[in-house]
Amino acid sequence: MKQGIALEIMLSGESVLLTGSAGAGKTFVLNQFIKIAKNEGKHVSVTATTGLAATHLGGTTIHSWSGIGISDELYHGFNDKMSKTRREIIEKTDVLIIDEISMLHDYRLDMVDEICRVVRKIDKPFGGIQLIMSGDFFQLPPINRGDSRAGGFVVNSKVWDELDPVICYIDEQYRQDDKELIDILNSIRAGEVNREHAEKLLARVNVKPDGDELVTELHTVNVDVDRINDAMLDTLSGNELFYSQSTTGNKNYVDSLARSVLAPVTLRLKNGALVMAVKNNPNKKYVNGSLGVVIGFERGTEYPIVEFKNGKVVTMMPDTWELRDGDKKRASISQIPLRLAWAITVHKSQGMTLDAAKIDLRKAFVEGMGYVALSRVKNLRSLYLTGINRMALQVSHDAQNIDLSLRIQAEKDQKKFVHLEENAKKRKDNKLAKPVKSYKSSTGWSEKIAKMRETYPNAYRPWETKQDALLKEKFQNGASVKELSKLLGRHEGSITMRLQKHFGEDVAIMN
Repeated sequence: MKQGIALEIMLSGESVLLTGSAGAGKTFVLNQFIKIAKNEGKHVSVTATTGLAATHLGGTTIHSWSGIGISDELYHGFNDKMSKTRREIIEKTDVLIIDEISMLHDYRLDMVDEICRVVRKIDKPFGGIQLIMSGDFFQLPPINRGDSRAGGFVVNSKVWDELDPVICYIDEQYRQDDKELIDILNSIRAGEVNREHAEKLLARVNVKPDGDELVTELHTVNVDVDRINDAMLDTLSGNELFYSQSTTGNKNYVDSLARSVLAPVTLRLKNGALVMAVKNNPNKKYVNGSLGVVIGFERGTEYPIVEFKNGKVVTMMPDTWELRDGDKKRASISQIPLRLAWAITVHKSQGMTLDAAKIDLRKAFVEGMGYVALSRVKNLRSLYLTGINRMALQVSHDAQNIDLSLRIQAEKDQKKFVHLEENAKKRKDNKLAKPVKSYKSSTGWSEKIAKMRETYPNAYRPWETKQDALLKEKFQNGASVKELSKLLGRHEGSITMRLQKHFGEDVAIMN
């Protein structure tokens, strides 16, 4: 699906899951939608599952917006104890945005749904609010910790089927301009990395950047990043200048916002420092992730003058980040929108497009981490690998199953909204950049489904009521996953996910 059609579907009032691979432009579409919806007079609540993602959109976390905080379940009488301000925000909301939806547990989406229904006194999904979810299930998954309730992806939530969101799967590519890298990334997503892909990546190990090329290092842990940046700055001669942030708002809100702002509380700079912009410039002189070198300081103000890799020379003045809760501004932080850029963590690179990167994936410790890191660069020529482990090439099997289902549903949904194509062409505000080129996986999804159905006739077909009843009956009578798979003509992974949906994540399942 093209970005323009996705935007029109969202503007038509439908609840939507906006998804697609890294670099497809999901955040760009969200920002377009938010701008137009607000101009139309709608009350838009912008949230994300992490504070870092929320700052990209100028919002707050879904946990804060809904009032669930870090709770794993709603306590009795939560509605009576909710503040008047929180209640008013939820009552007034027309559209709720949740970015980085892959990180939200299924049971927490159900908690948000229940809160909205109770507060708004409307027994419809999310109390009748239009819900726009955005994210890529191959990137950051929900994190289960030993001391808290375990959960899965939001597609397993109780409210998902009732909400029945339109699936807007963007299949264009705006970041990568290299067919080989796109093929590798698509293969990682599909779990089909072969020797040829591995050899192309390994060929980038220990390759050195040309001469004076500016390159940021991506590491998996914070301690490596801090050590590298401090050591490199100390090697530079000359005076050190310090820039301290200024804040407004209640301390609790400021502290929450500060954890999500990539510009440091105190920015240390010297002439010659390698720096990275951590915010988009409205005049397009740099974007979040642009690399540059400090070449001097402005007289009088001492603001740093940066020569970016794109050739533009910019005097960097303080910019402002805001924490918004619905229409209310809770806190703000002003700081020079720069950070030292010899190194950055993979997690903090999320959402960035890097001109070049030296990536160390020898310590990759979670599925999807390698995919996130490798998808930050535009092509293999701008990728310099220190090393890579096996985990870096792995993604969640659940994410693969979900992704295939979403693609199938997206094809059906696109046909339902074909009448909006003309609107997309006419919309003057929809100034979408032409993609570099759209490359798709060499094996079509329809061929994959057809092949899978040779073994599992009902693979990725909707679950009928009779099938569900039979599944539960046979399982409760002691049937194994293998037996159920054969009986119902579905993959064993699909059987397991369905049983967990009916009986919970902790259900004892016999293979």
